[in-house]
Amino acid sequence: MSNSIPEIRDLDFMLVIGSNTTEAHPIIGMEMKIARQRGARLIVADPRKIWLTEYADLHLQLKPGTDVWLINAMAKVIIDEDLVDKDFIKTHTEGWPELKANLAKFNLPEAEQATGLPAEVIRAAAIEYATTRKAAIYYTLGITEHAHGSDNIFSLANLVMMTGHLGVRHGGLNSLRGQNNVQGATDAGATPLYYTGFQSAEDPAVRAKFEKAWATDLPATIGLNLNAIMEGVKEGNVKALYVMGEDILISEPNTNHLEKGVKELEFLIHQDIFMNETTKYASVVFPAACFAEKDGVFTNTDRRVQRVRKAVNPPGNARPDCQILADFARASGYAMPDYKDAGEIYAEIASLAPRFAGISHERLDRTPMGIQWPCTSPEHEGTAYMHKDGPVKGKGTFVVTNFRPSVEMPNREYPFSLATGRVLYHYNSGTQTRRDSGTMDKVGECQIEVHEEDAAGLGLKDGDMVKIVSRRGGIKARVWISGRVQKGCVWMPLHFVDAAINKLTIDAGDPLAGTAEYKVCAVNLLPVKPGAERAERSELVESRPVLGA
Repeated sequence: MSNSIPEIRDLDFMLVIGSNTTEAHPIIGMEMKIARQRGARLIVADPRKIWLTEYADLHLQLKPGTDVWLINAMAKVIIDEDLVDKDFIKTHTEGWPELKANLAKFNLPEAEQATGLPAEVIRAAAIEYATTRKAAIYYTLGITEHAHGSDNIFSLANLVMMTGHLGVRHGGLNSLRGQNNVQGATDAGATPLYYTGFQSAEDPAVRAKFEKAWATDLPATIGLNLNAIMEGVKEGNVKALYVMGEDILISEPNTNHLEKGVKELEFLIHQDIFMNETTKYASVVFPAACFAEKDGVFTNTDRRVQRVRKAVNPPGNARPDCQILADFARASGYAMPDYKDAGEIYAEIASLAPRFAGISHERLDRTPMGIQWPCTSPEHEGTAYMHKDGPVKGKGTFVVTNFRPSVEMPNREYPFSLATGRVLYHYNSGTQTRRDSGTMDKVGECQIEVHEEDAAGLGLKDGDMVKIVSRRGGIKARVWISGRVQKGCVWMPLHFVDAAINKLTIDAGDPLAGTAEYKVCAVNLLPVKPGAERAERSELVESRPVLGA
C-alpha cells in the first residue's frame, strides 16, 4: 500500500475496484464512508453490488474477469483527452512509448462490449480520476484472485503513474491486505521470492549477508509459491508439508483433489490455535498461542508496525509460534539462537533489513500509533506515503497488458459464473468465527446469491436448497435471491465447512504470482427436492463434530 489509511477521509476521489471494503476491511470502509459524507466522489468497480455501492456516485458493474479491458480503456481515454502527467512520465518512468502504442487498440466501443459498461460511463470515470488531484485507487482480492491477476495490477499501476498520482499524499495505488498481519509475514520473509525486508533470494550479495548472519548455507534459487506447493501435494511430488495457521482443505481451490494428495503425504505438521479440517490428516499437531497470548508486532495494510502484547497465558501446551519454530529448527539440526524474547527477534530483522532499521520494540512501546516503514534509522519518523522523490526502484516501469479471458467460462453444461468472497461476520476459513455464537447468530449457514431471473428459470424460491456443481465437485447451499449479482452470475462465501466452496473452484493460477482464480469458475445449479434435503441435513447434523469440543 503506497499511502496511508488516515489519508482516506481527506480524499476528493476514490476508485475502489475488486474490493468489498465494508465487509472485508470494515475499518477502511468506515474511513471511505467518512470521506464520502465529507463530499468525496466514490466510484466502485465490481461485478456485484456491495454495501459500498450504496454510497457510491457510480457503480461500474462490469462482467467478471474483464478488469483489464476497463482499466486499459480508461487509460486510453486519458491519453485521448491529453490528461496524462507528461512531467511525471518523463522524469520518473520508463516504457511509456510501448504502453501508449499498445493502448491504441483499447477503444471504447469494444470496451463497452467486453465489460458490459456504457462507453460514456467508462469515459466519465477516467476523466474524473485523471483531473482530480487528491485521488486514490484501492483494490484487493477481486483484482488479484484471477489467472490474470498480475495483469490487473500492472494495468492499475500504469493508470496511477500516467496521471502522476504516485508519490503524493492522498493518492497512490493501495492494496488492502486480506488478514491482520499478512503484510508483516511478507515483510519477515514468508515468501519464496525474498528474504527479510524484500531482499531478492536470487541476489548473491543478499544471500551472502543472510548466510553470514544465520551461519548456514542458503539455496541459490527461489522457492515454490503456494499454488505450486499445492499442485505438488496433489500430484504426489511434495512428500512433507508444514502448515501454520491455515486450514488448507477449506481455503485452497479444488480441495477434493487436494484432500487426496494430503492423505498421501508422508508427513504433515499442522500448527494452529484450533483443530480444523486439515488437522484431521496431520501426523503431528503443534498447538499455537493466539494473538492475545504472545508478544510481538503486527504490520497492517499501510505498512504500520504496531506492538502486540501478551494479555493472558496460552492454554494447555500451546506456545508462541516463534518458540515452536525455534525448537523445531534445533531438533532438525540447526543451531537456532536462544532468543530471550520477541523483541530480540525483531532486532535481528531490523539489523538485516534496511527499511526496518529504525524500528524496535522499545521505540514502538513509546509510539502508540505504530511506525510505518520504510524507517531507516532511530531518528527517522517513518513513511506515511511512499515514492515521494520518485519510485523507490528508480523509475517506474510501464508494463504492457492485454486482455486474457478467465480460464473457465460458462457454457451449456455449466452456465453460471461463480465468484467467492467474505461476509462481515466471519473470518477466512471460519476456524475461529464459526465457534462463536454471536457470529453464527448473524450468519449461521452458507447461502448462494442468485439473480431473480435465474432463480425463476430454475423454479427456485428464496430459502430453497440447491446443489452447486463444477467440473471438480458439488456442494449444497441455501438460495438467497439477490439483487446484488448479475444475471448469469452467482456468489458464495468461503467460510463454511458444510458448504466447502473450494471443492468447486479451479486451481489454475496467475503465471507470475501463482494466485488461484477464486473469482471466476463455471458451475451449474441443480434444485434439491425438499425431502432429500431434510434427510441429508439430518445425517449431516448427526455426523458433525461439536465446535469447541
